[in-house]
Amino acid sequence: MTEQDFILKSYNPHIERGKVKWSSPSNIALVKYWGKRDNQIPENPSISFTLSNCKTITEVTYTKKEGNDFSFDVFFEGEKNEAFKPKIQTFFERIEAYVPFLRDYHFKIETSNTFPHSSGIASSASGMSALALCLMSIEEDLDMDHADDYFNRKASFLARLGSGSACRSIEGELVVWGQNESTVSSDLYGVRFEGEVHANFNNYQDTILLVDKGEKQVSSTVGHQLMYGHPFAKERFKQAHINLAKLKNSLLSGDIDTFIEVVESEALTLHAMMMTSMPYFILMKPNTLEIINKIWSYRNETNSKACFTLDAGANIHMLYPENEKVNVLEFIKNELVSHCQNGHYICDQIGLGANQIED
Repeated sequence: MTEQDFILKSYNPHIERGKVKWSSPSNIALVKYWGKRDNQIPENPSISFTLSNCKTITEVTYTKKEGNDFSFDVFFEGEKNEAFKPKIQTFFERIEAYVPFLRDYHFKIETSNTFPHSSGIASSASGMSALALCLMSIEEDLDMDHADDYFNRKASFLARLGSGSACRSIEGELVVWGQNESTVSSDLYGVRFEGEVHANFNNYQDTILLVDKGEKQVSSTVGHQLMYGHPFAKERFKQAHINLAKLKNSLLSGDIDTFIEVVESEALTLHAMMMTSMPYFILMKPNTLEIINKIWSYRNETNSKACFTLDAGANIHMLYPENEKVNVLEFIKNELVSHCQNGHYICDQIGLGANQIED
């Protein structure tokens, strides 16, 4: 599909008022997207696990209005939130050609997260994907009945224009984003991973160790921009393609050792790119390194298949097979909790994607 396929050329805004509600999960990239071109197009492909419990729930009430401006209010956790409005205004401006009914209605956007807002988990992916799905449901309400694959692809396409990684939160369990030769994919939207994933990865677990709950030192937008002119950018983009091919093979064959090698290398490469950009920055904290070293020791001592990955922050996602859940959680309680801020961590697992909520 092309961008032209998603342009809404005709619609009938006859409905005076309506309400839609979606929940959409966060996701954790295994092969990292870092660096983008105009219109949120990724410089390299990525693949992510869709999570199950860490999600955003968004309800949008739309009311017919006069005038031709964007009109919306945002409520977060029941309180009116002006801080979110500039990002949503920018989002609406980007997607207007694809959902022109935005100017016909006033929108009351009510959103909340199942995880604490101060938990240090980025909510832009789950938040923007939930909002995009609500807009697609409104489009359907306006007599625009779509096939499921078109609905999901356009929702992912719209979500990408709000937050790049949000396009990977529409479906599950694994989603690829970015053109590559190894998998079916697109730069414009996320695509569910093709092929039958080996049973070794069924119900894969993700325990998020909250090392630092504060705001990120550097925004993702700024971080992506620092890839322009980065001395290692071209090699990094090539590496992502190679790692995606390796990861695909491991997911299909059940080779967890290769999975671990790729996932941990990708996490450290992401942070290496930040440390070697100009300006340079370090988002890992001392406790991040303590946890990584303890995970390595635990794996060596027990032959565990647990590993780690990182987003652009200090918190660690500890990934492991479901059959190790009891032992790994015991290890976390005994060895890792002391390195988490206020002893906090969140237990999650691979999920199936977003769901519409019928009240």
